[in-house]
Amino acid sequence: MTHWFHRNPLKATAPVAFNYYGVAAGPAASKICSDLRSSRARLLELFTDLTCNPEMMKNAADSYFSLLQGFINSLDESTQESKLRYIQNFKWTDTLQGQVPSAQQDAVFELISMGFNVALWYTKYASRLAGKENITEDEAKEVHRSLKIAAGIFKHLKESQIPKLITPAEKGRDLEARLLEAYVVQCQAEAQEVTIARAIELKHAPGLIAALAYETANFYQKADHTLSSLEPAYSAKWRKYLHLKMCFYTAYAYCYHGQTLLASDKCGEAIRSLQEAEKFYAKAEALCKEYGETKGPGPTVKPSGHLFFRKLGNLVKNTLEKCQRENGFIYFQKIPTEAPQLELKANYGLVEPVPFEFPPTSAHWTPDTLAAFDLTKRPKDDSTKPKPEETVKPVKEPDIKPQKDTGCSIS
Repeated sequence: MTHWFHRNPLKATAPVAFNYYGVAAGPAASKICSDLRSSRARLLELFTDLTCNPEMMKNAADSYFSLLQGFINSLDESTQESKLRYIQNFKWTDTLQGQVPSAQQDAVFELISMGFNVALWYTKYASRLAGKENITEDEAKEVHRSLKIAAGIFKHLKESQIPKLITPAEKGRDLEARLLEAYVVQCQAEAQEVTIARAIELKHAPGLIAALAYETANFYQKADHTLSSLEPAYSAKWRKYLHLKMCFYTAYAYCYHGQTLLASDKCGEAIRSLQEAEKFYAKAEALCKEYGETKGPGPTVKPSGHLFFRKLGNLVKNTLEKCQRENGFIYFQKIPTEAPQLELKANYGLVEPVPFEFPPTSAHWTPDTLAAFDLTKRPKDDSTKPKPEETVKPVKEPDIKPQKDTGCSIS
């Protein structure tokens, strides 16, 4: 069940010391600042740690986010914001626009940006697991769940957190609604790929597999359409991936729909459906080549050499030959000029994002702790603002070599 997924790079961020000399008075306030500094550093380390698993990631993320909430929400749970919301400047790069950072003096911007990276980590974790040789059933379930969790985080950021920003996201930046929507839909589509692989291995009805493949192709088409108005210089590679996956799963849908038609003694229509599968597979193959040659964020690989890709090519070829043999011996049916309309609806297996909420404010935040931060003591020359010479180093991500798939299936 080895899969191949495109991944954009992690967001990078400038270090944050949380040092508020003169402002944070007393041991409780100093301890909060120290814990914020260490929990943030720990979370950033885990993003590139290959030994990190979802439980470790959730614990580290909850630890940092619960402390950061004290900079955002009032302790009495009123609608008022914390007096500390604008005390610190945060700087983050974007997944598509290289190392040109955005900066906002707003703790909500930090919450969203770090949350975005947590969601990206879940997609990368899923991708590493999905690319393993001889993936187990439990690992396949973890891939599926990680992608649904990522979709839920992206969805929550888009719907519940982005509207809270004072400064709206710039066009083409990660926190813009179009990009977040594309990430949500891509995660759903990739999770459905796992569902399809499972349905094939359990030999479910071709009609169900065709419907799932058709719905998945529509997801990829939707994500591609969402990015259509972005600058091609930084979105072209990602869009090639979405387009090739759309063609690939449309070919899957026509292939399995052809099997359904053959089982209903509609051999002529089955042949036409398989011919359409062949056409979309050829399109996907051409797009694989273009993907490998397109510059932009993301890995440089040759998806057409991947087993998941070659398997479909063989399946389409063999099924078409079988239909043509049957038609020559038994059915003698005319082959329609028009391809059958795919009006398929899957009743099972459709993926919904796992609902996500940030953790509540840490119990370490008390009215006394908050009172220990005296904003009137801030120096006039505010050292929390970024200095012109500060740069954001890119995240050095572990180099994952694609593993060879033996073709073994999950049991």
